[in-house]
Amino acid sequence: MAAAEVKRLGVVGAGQMGLGIALVAAQKAQIPVTLVDSSQASIDKGLKFADQLLEKDVSKDRITQDEATATRSRLFPTTNMEDLSTADFVIEAVPESPYLKTSIFAQLAKICHSRAILATNTSSISITKIAASTQSPHNPTDLSAASRVISTHFMNPVPVQKGVEIISGLQTSQSTIDTTLAFVKKMGKIPSQSADSPGFLANRILMPYVNEAIICLETGVGTKEDIDNIMKNGTNVPMGPLQLADFIGIDTCLAIMKVLHEELGDTKYRPAVLLKKMVDAGWLGKKSGKGFYDY
Repeated sequence: MAAAEVKRLGVVGAGQMGLGIALVAAQKAQIPVTLVDSSQASIDKGLKFADQLLEKDVSKDRITQDEATATRSRLFPTTNMEDLSTADFVIEAVPESPYLKTSIFAQLAKICHSRAILATNTSSISITKIAASTQSPHNPTDLSAASRVISTHFMNPVPVQKGVEIISGLQTSQSTIDTTLAFVKKMGKIPSQSADSPGFLANRILMPYVNEAIICLETGVGTKEDIDNIMKNGTNVPMGPLQLADFIGIDTCLAIMKVLHEELGDTKYRPAVLLKKMVDAGWLGKKSGKGFYDY
């Protein structure tokens, strides 16, 4: 079956990830984007950030002022979920909470039209479980909505990182996969497909690496500078694991490690004690102004 054309995108969540996804779709795919968030303050903050990114691109001659203006005009912010009813493709990008995500998908199944793809940007939660939230508990064989649920796991920062993980659940149809692959390519991204296994590919590999670096810090194997420097200068990665954790979000790292530990049951995925303490302290990384480093 040929991939369906996506003429309008919906994004739930105007934080760093949601705003990045919306901006790239408006700029690269050149389609209108309905950006939904329950907080008007979050929307205002996100749009201000979008304006800054576009201004930076213009100043560096990456795009013209006309292109920046056209991109900005394709963003339609709202606090009303019902405004997603006309979207052909919806991407949820809210915090990594199973309850929050499943409740949103239960709403999307009722709000969106019967052909709309319902995608999540989750970095660790089961797609099969999220898709199940769109099914009636009295008729679990009705896959009319669940077959349209898939994951498009964009990498941070979205305007820069090319990779997108595509993860399908047990219920996901081939036509949903085909449409999703075609759409992320239209956004200028390079998709990689993963099975619906805890952490998928990227975080199954990345998060234990970050977690082990934190354990090395808390047990005195090395200072934060030495840990990051040896990985940058020894393996040619652009930033060390502790700085990377700050950019990802310390709370996000903890949430993903908890999912890996609980779902796989292996002690090698136990979250570092320091990771938990930093979340308790509110030291969440770059977004809070303090993590392993100060910002």
